[in-house]
Amino acid sequence: MYRPVTRRTLIIRLLWYLLPAGLVLLAAPCVGAHPLGFARMVRGLAQGFTGVESDIFFYQRIPRVLLGFLVGGTLALVGAVFQVVLRNPLATPYTLGVTGGGALGAVLAIMVPGCSWHAGPFSTVQLFSLAGSGAVLGLLYLLARRPRGISMNTLLLAGVTVGILCGALIMLVRYLASPHLLIAMDHWLMGGLDVVGYRGLAGLFALWLPGVGFLLLLAPAYNHLALGEQLAAGYGIDVAGVQRLSLLGGGLATAAVVSLAGPIGFVGLLVPHAVRRLSGLDHRIVLPCCFLAGGALLVACDTLARTILAPTEMPVGILTAVVGGPFFIYLLCRQS
Repeated sequence: MYRPVTRRTLIIRLLWYLLPAGLVLLAAPCVGAHPLGFARMVRGLAQGFTGVESDIFFYQRIPRVLLGFLVGGTLALVGAVFQVVLRNPLATPYTLGVTGGGALGAVLAIMVPGCSWHAGPFSTVQLFSLAGSGAVLGLLYLLARRPRGISMNTLLLAGVTVGILCGALIMLVRYLASPHLLIAMDHWLMGGLDVVGYRGLAGLFALWLPGVGFLLLLAPAYNHLALGEQLAAGYGIDVAGVQRLSLLGGGLATAAVVSLAGPIGFVGLLVPHAVRRLSGLDHRIVLPCCFLAGGALLVACDTLARTILAPTEMPVGILTAVVGGPFFIYLLCRQS
């Protein structure tokens, strides 16, 4: 059983991650193809930016940094939850195929002619992506539902299968689409944080808040669930209820961030393992620390992606895969 965590220990561990995350959030808006500099940014906040600098800082840099932090933190948090619920160290937010459904919906929205309207804060691509993710999530629940709960093996296998099926359908859509639409599809499928303004962030919160809230509230139950379903039930944990809420919360949170940023790999796999090695196995500490570390990592990667080839931008999904793959292999080698 896990050793009880005191409030002092929790605060100290959170500060370990909160301070670097705060530094990244402060530094990221200063860097870009049009550098502002920290001193210049402070002066601008105090005295007022010029017209161009105001647009860059308030409508491009700040929304992008906030989106990157929310997306990276959510992917890392959901990855940590799925790894314990599915009892699979390779589980990620994309393991269940929710991302595949969202990606299929997004490329369909790009393919349909004249489909470029907005419904409140949601764009067409977001709505189609959310619909695809929701359809996959509902299908998985129907396939894995059992009288005594959810079959994790069936859920995992069905998720992988649905993800492969969605990938095949995406290739079919790309084959049938007009050539000039392929660039937009590829750009979305690579993952990116090129958001302007705060409309997209407003739409994200509608699903993101309940999804992440479910997962954080269940943190004590994950400590029992990590020991096995039978032992968790012996401690009075409603295993079936925890599994259902984890599937619902993780699916909602993943669908929300993927609908806006596209699929971004390795954050949900790499960060939970790194945090557990640094901060232990208690999920009351692991989950909030994963959120902070994942958010800081993606903001840092996005800052590098939009400056390394300035004035052009590299999709951040490419950079996270290039950096995350070798680092994860390094962690495996050290553990062995």
